[in-house]
Parts: sequence; structure tokens; C-alpha cells
Amino acid sequence: MERQRLDKWLWHARVVKARTSAAALVEAGHVRINGVREKSPGHSVKVGDVLTIALDHSVRVLKVVGFSERRGDATAARVLYDDLQNAKP
Repeated sequence: MERQRLDKWLWHARVVKARTSAAALVEAGHVRINGVREKSPGHSVKVGDVLTIALDHSVRVLKVVGFSERRGDATAARVLYDDLQNAKP
């Protein structure tokens, strides 16, 4: 798999609890891909894309490093991205 729908990836990576929540987050303009605001939940993300996600009172910056066929537990979700905010120099 080279690409995946943005809403599906956000759900698989456990950024949100439901895929409908992921779609709503994107449609509301709270997600940027490589610095560009994306409002289409069906937009494809690929390995290497950097997502900036505004959640409640925080912002997460995640680099896409993989995809999943289905939603797994938190450990499985963690291998789908690198957290750029907590990256060690």
C-alpha cells in the first residue's frame, strides 16, 4: 500500500476515536498536509507526508511512516507515524 485516505489513516493511527470524527476534523480545516490545509477526508496521504493536526487544545505534528489494513491497538498504531514534536535531536 503506497497511499491511504486521510480520514482512514487518522483513524488507524488512533488520532481520533472514530472515522466519522476524522472526517469531521478534516472538513473543519484542522489538518494540514506538508503545511497545506486539507478539507477533503478522501485526500490521499503517502509515506513521508507531515500532518499538522489541531486537536482540542493541542497540536500534533506527525510524519506518516506506514499504513495499516485495519485499526489495531495503540502499539500497532504507534508504528504508523513519527511524532515530530517529541523527536530527539
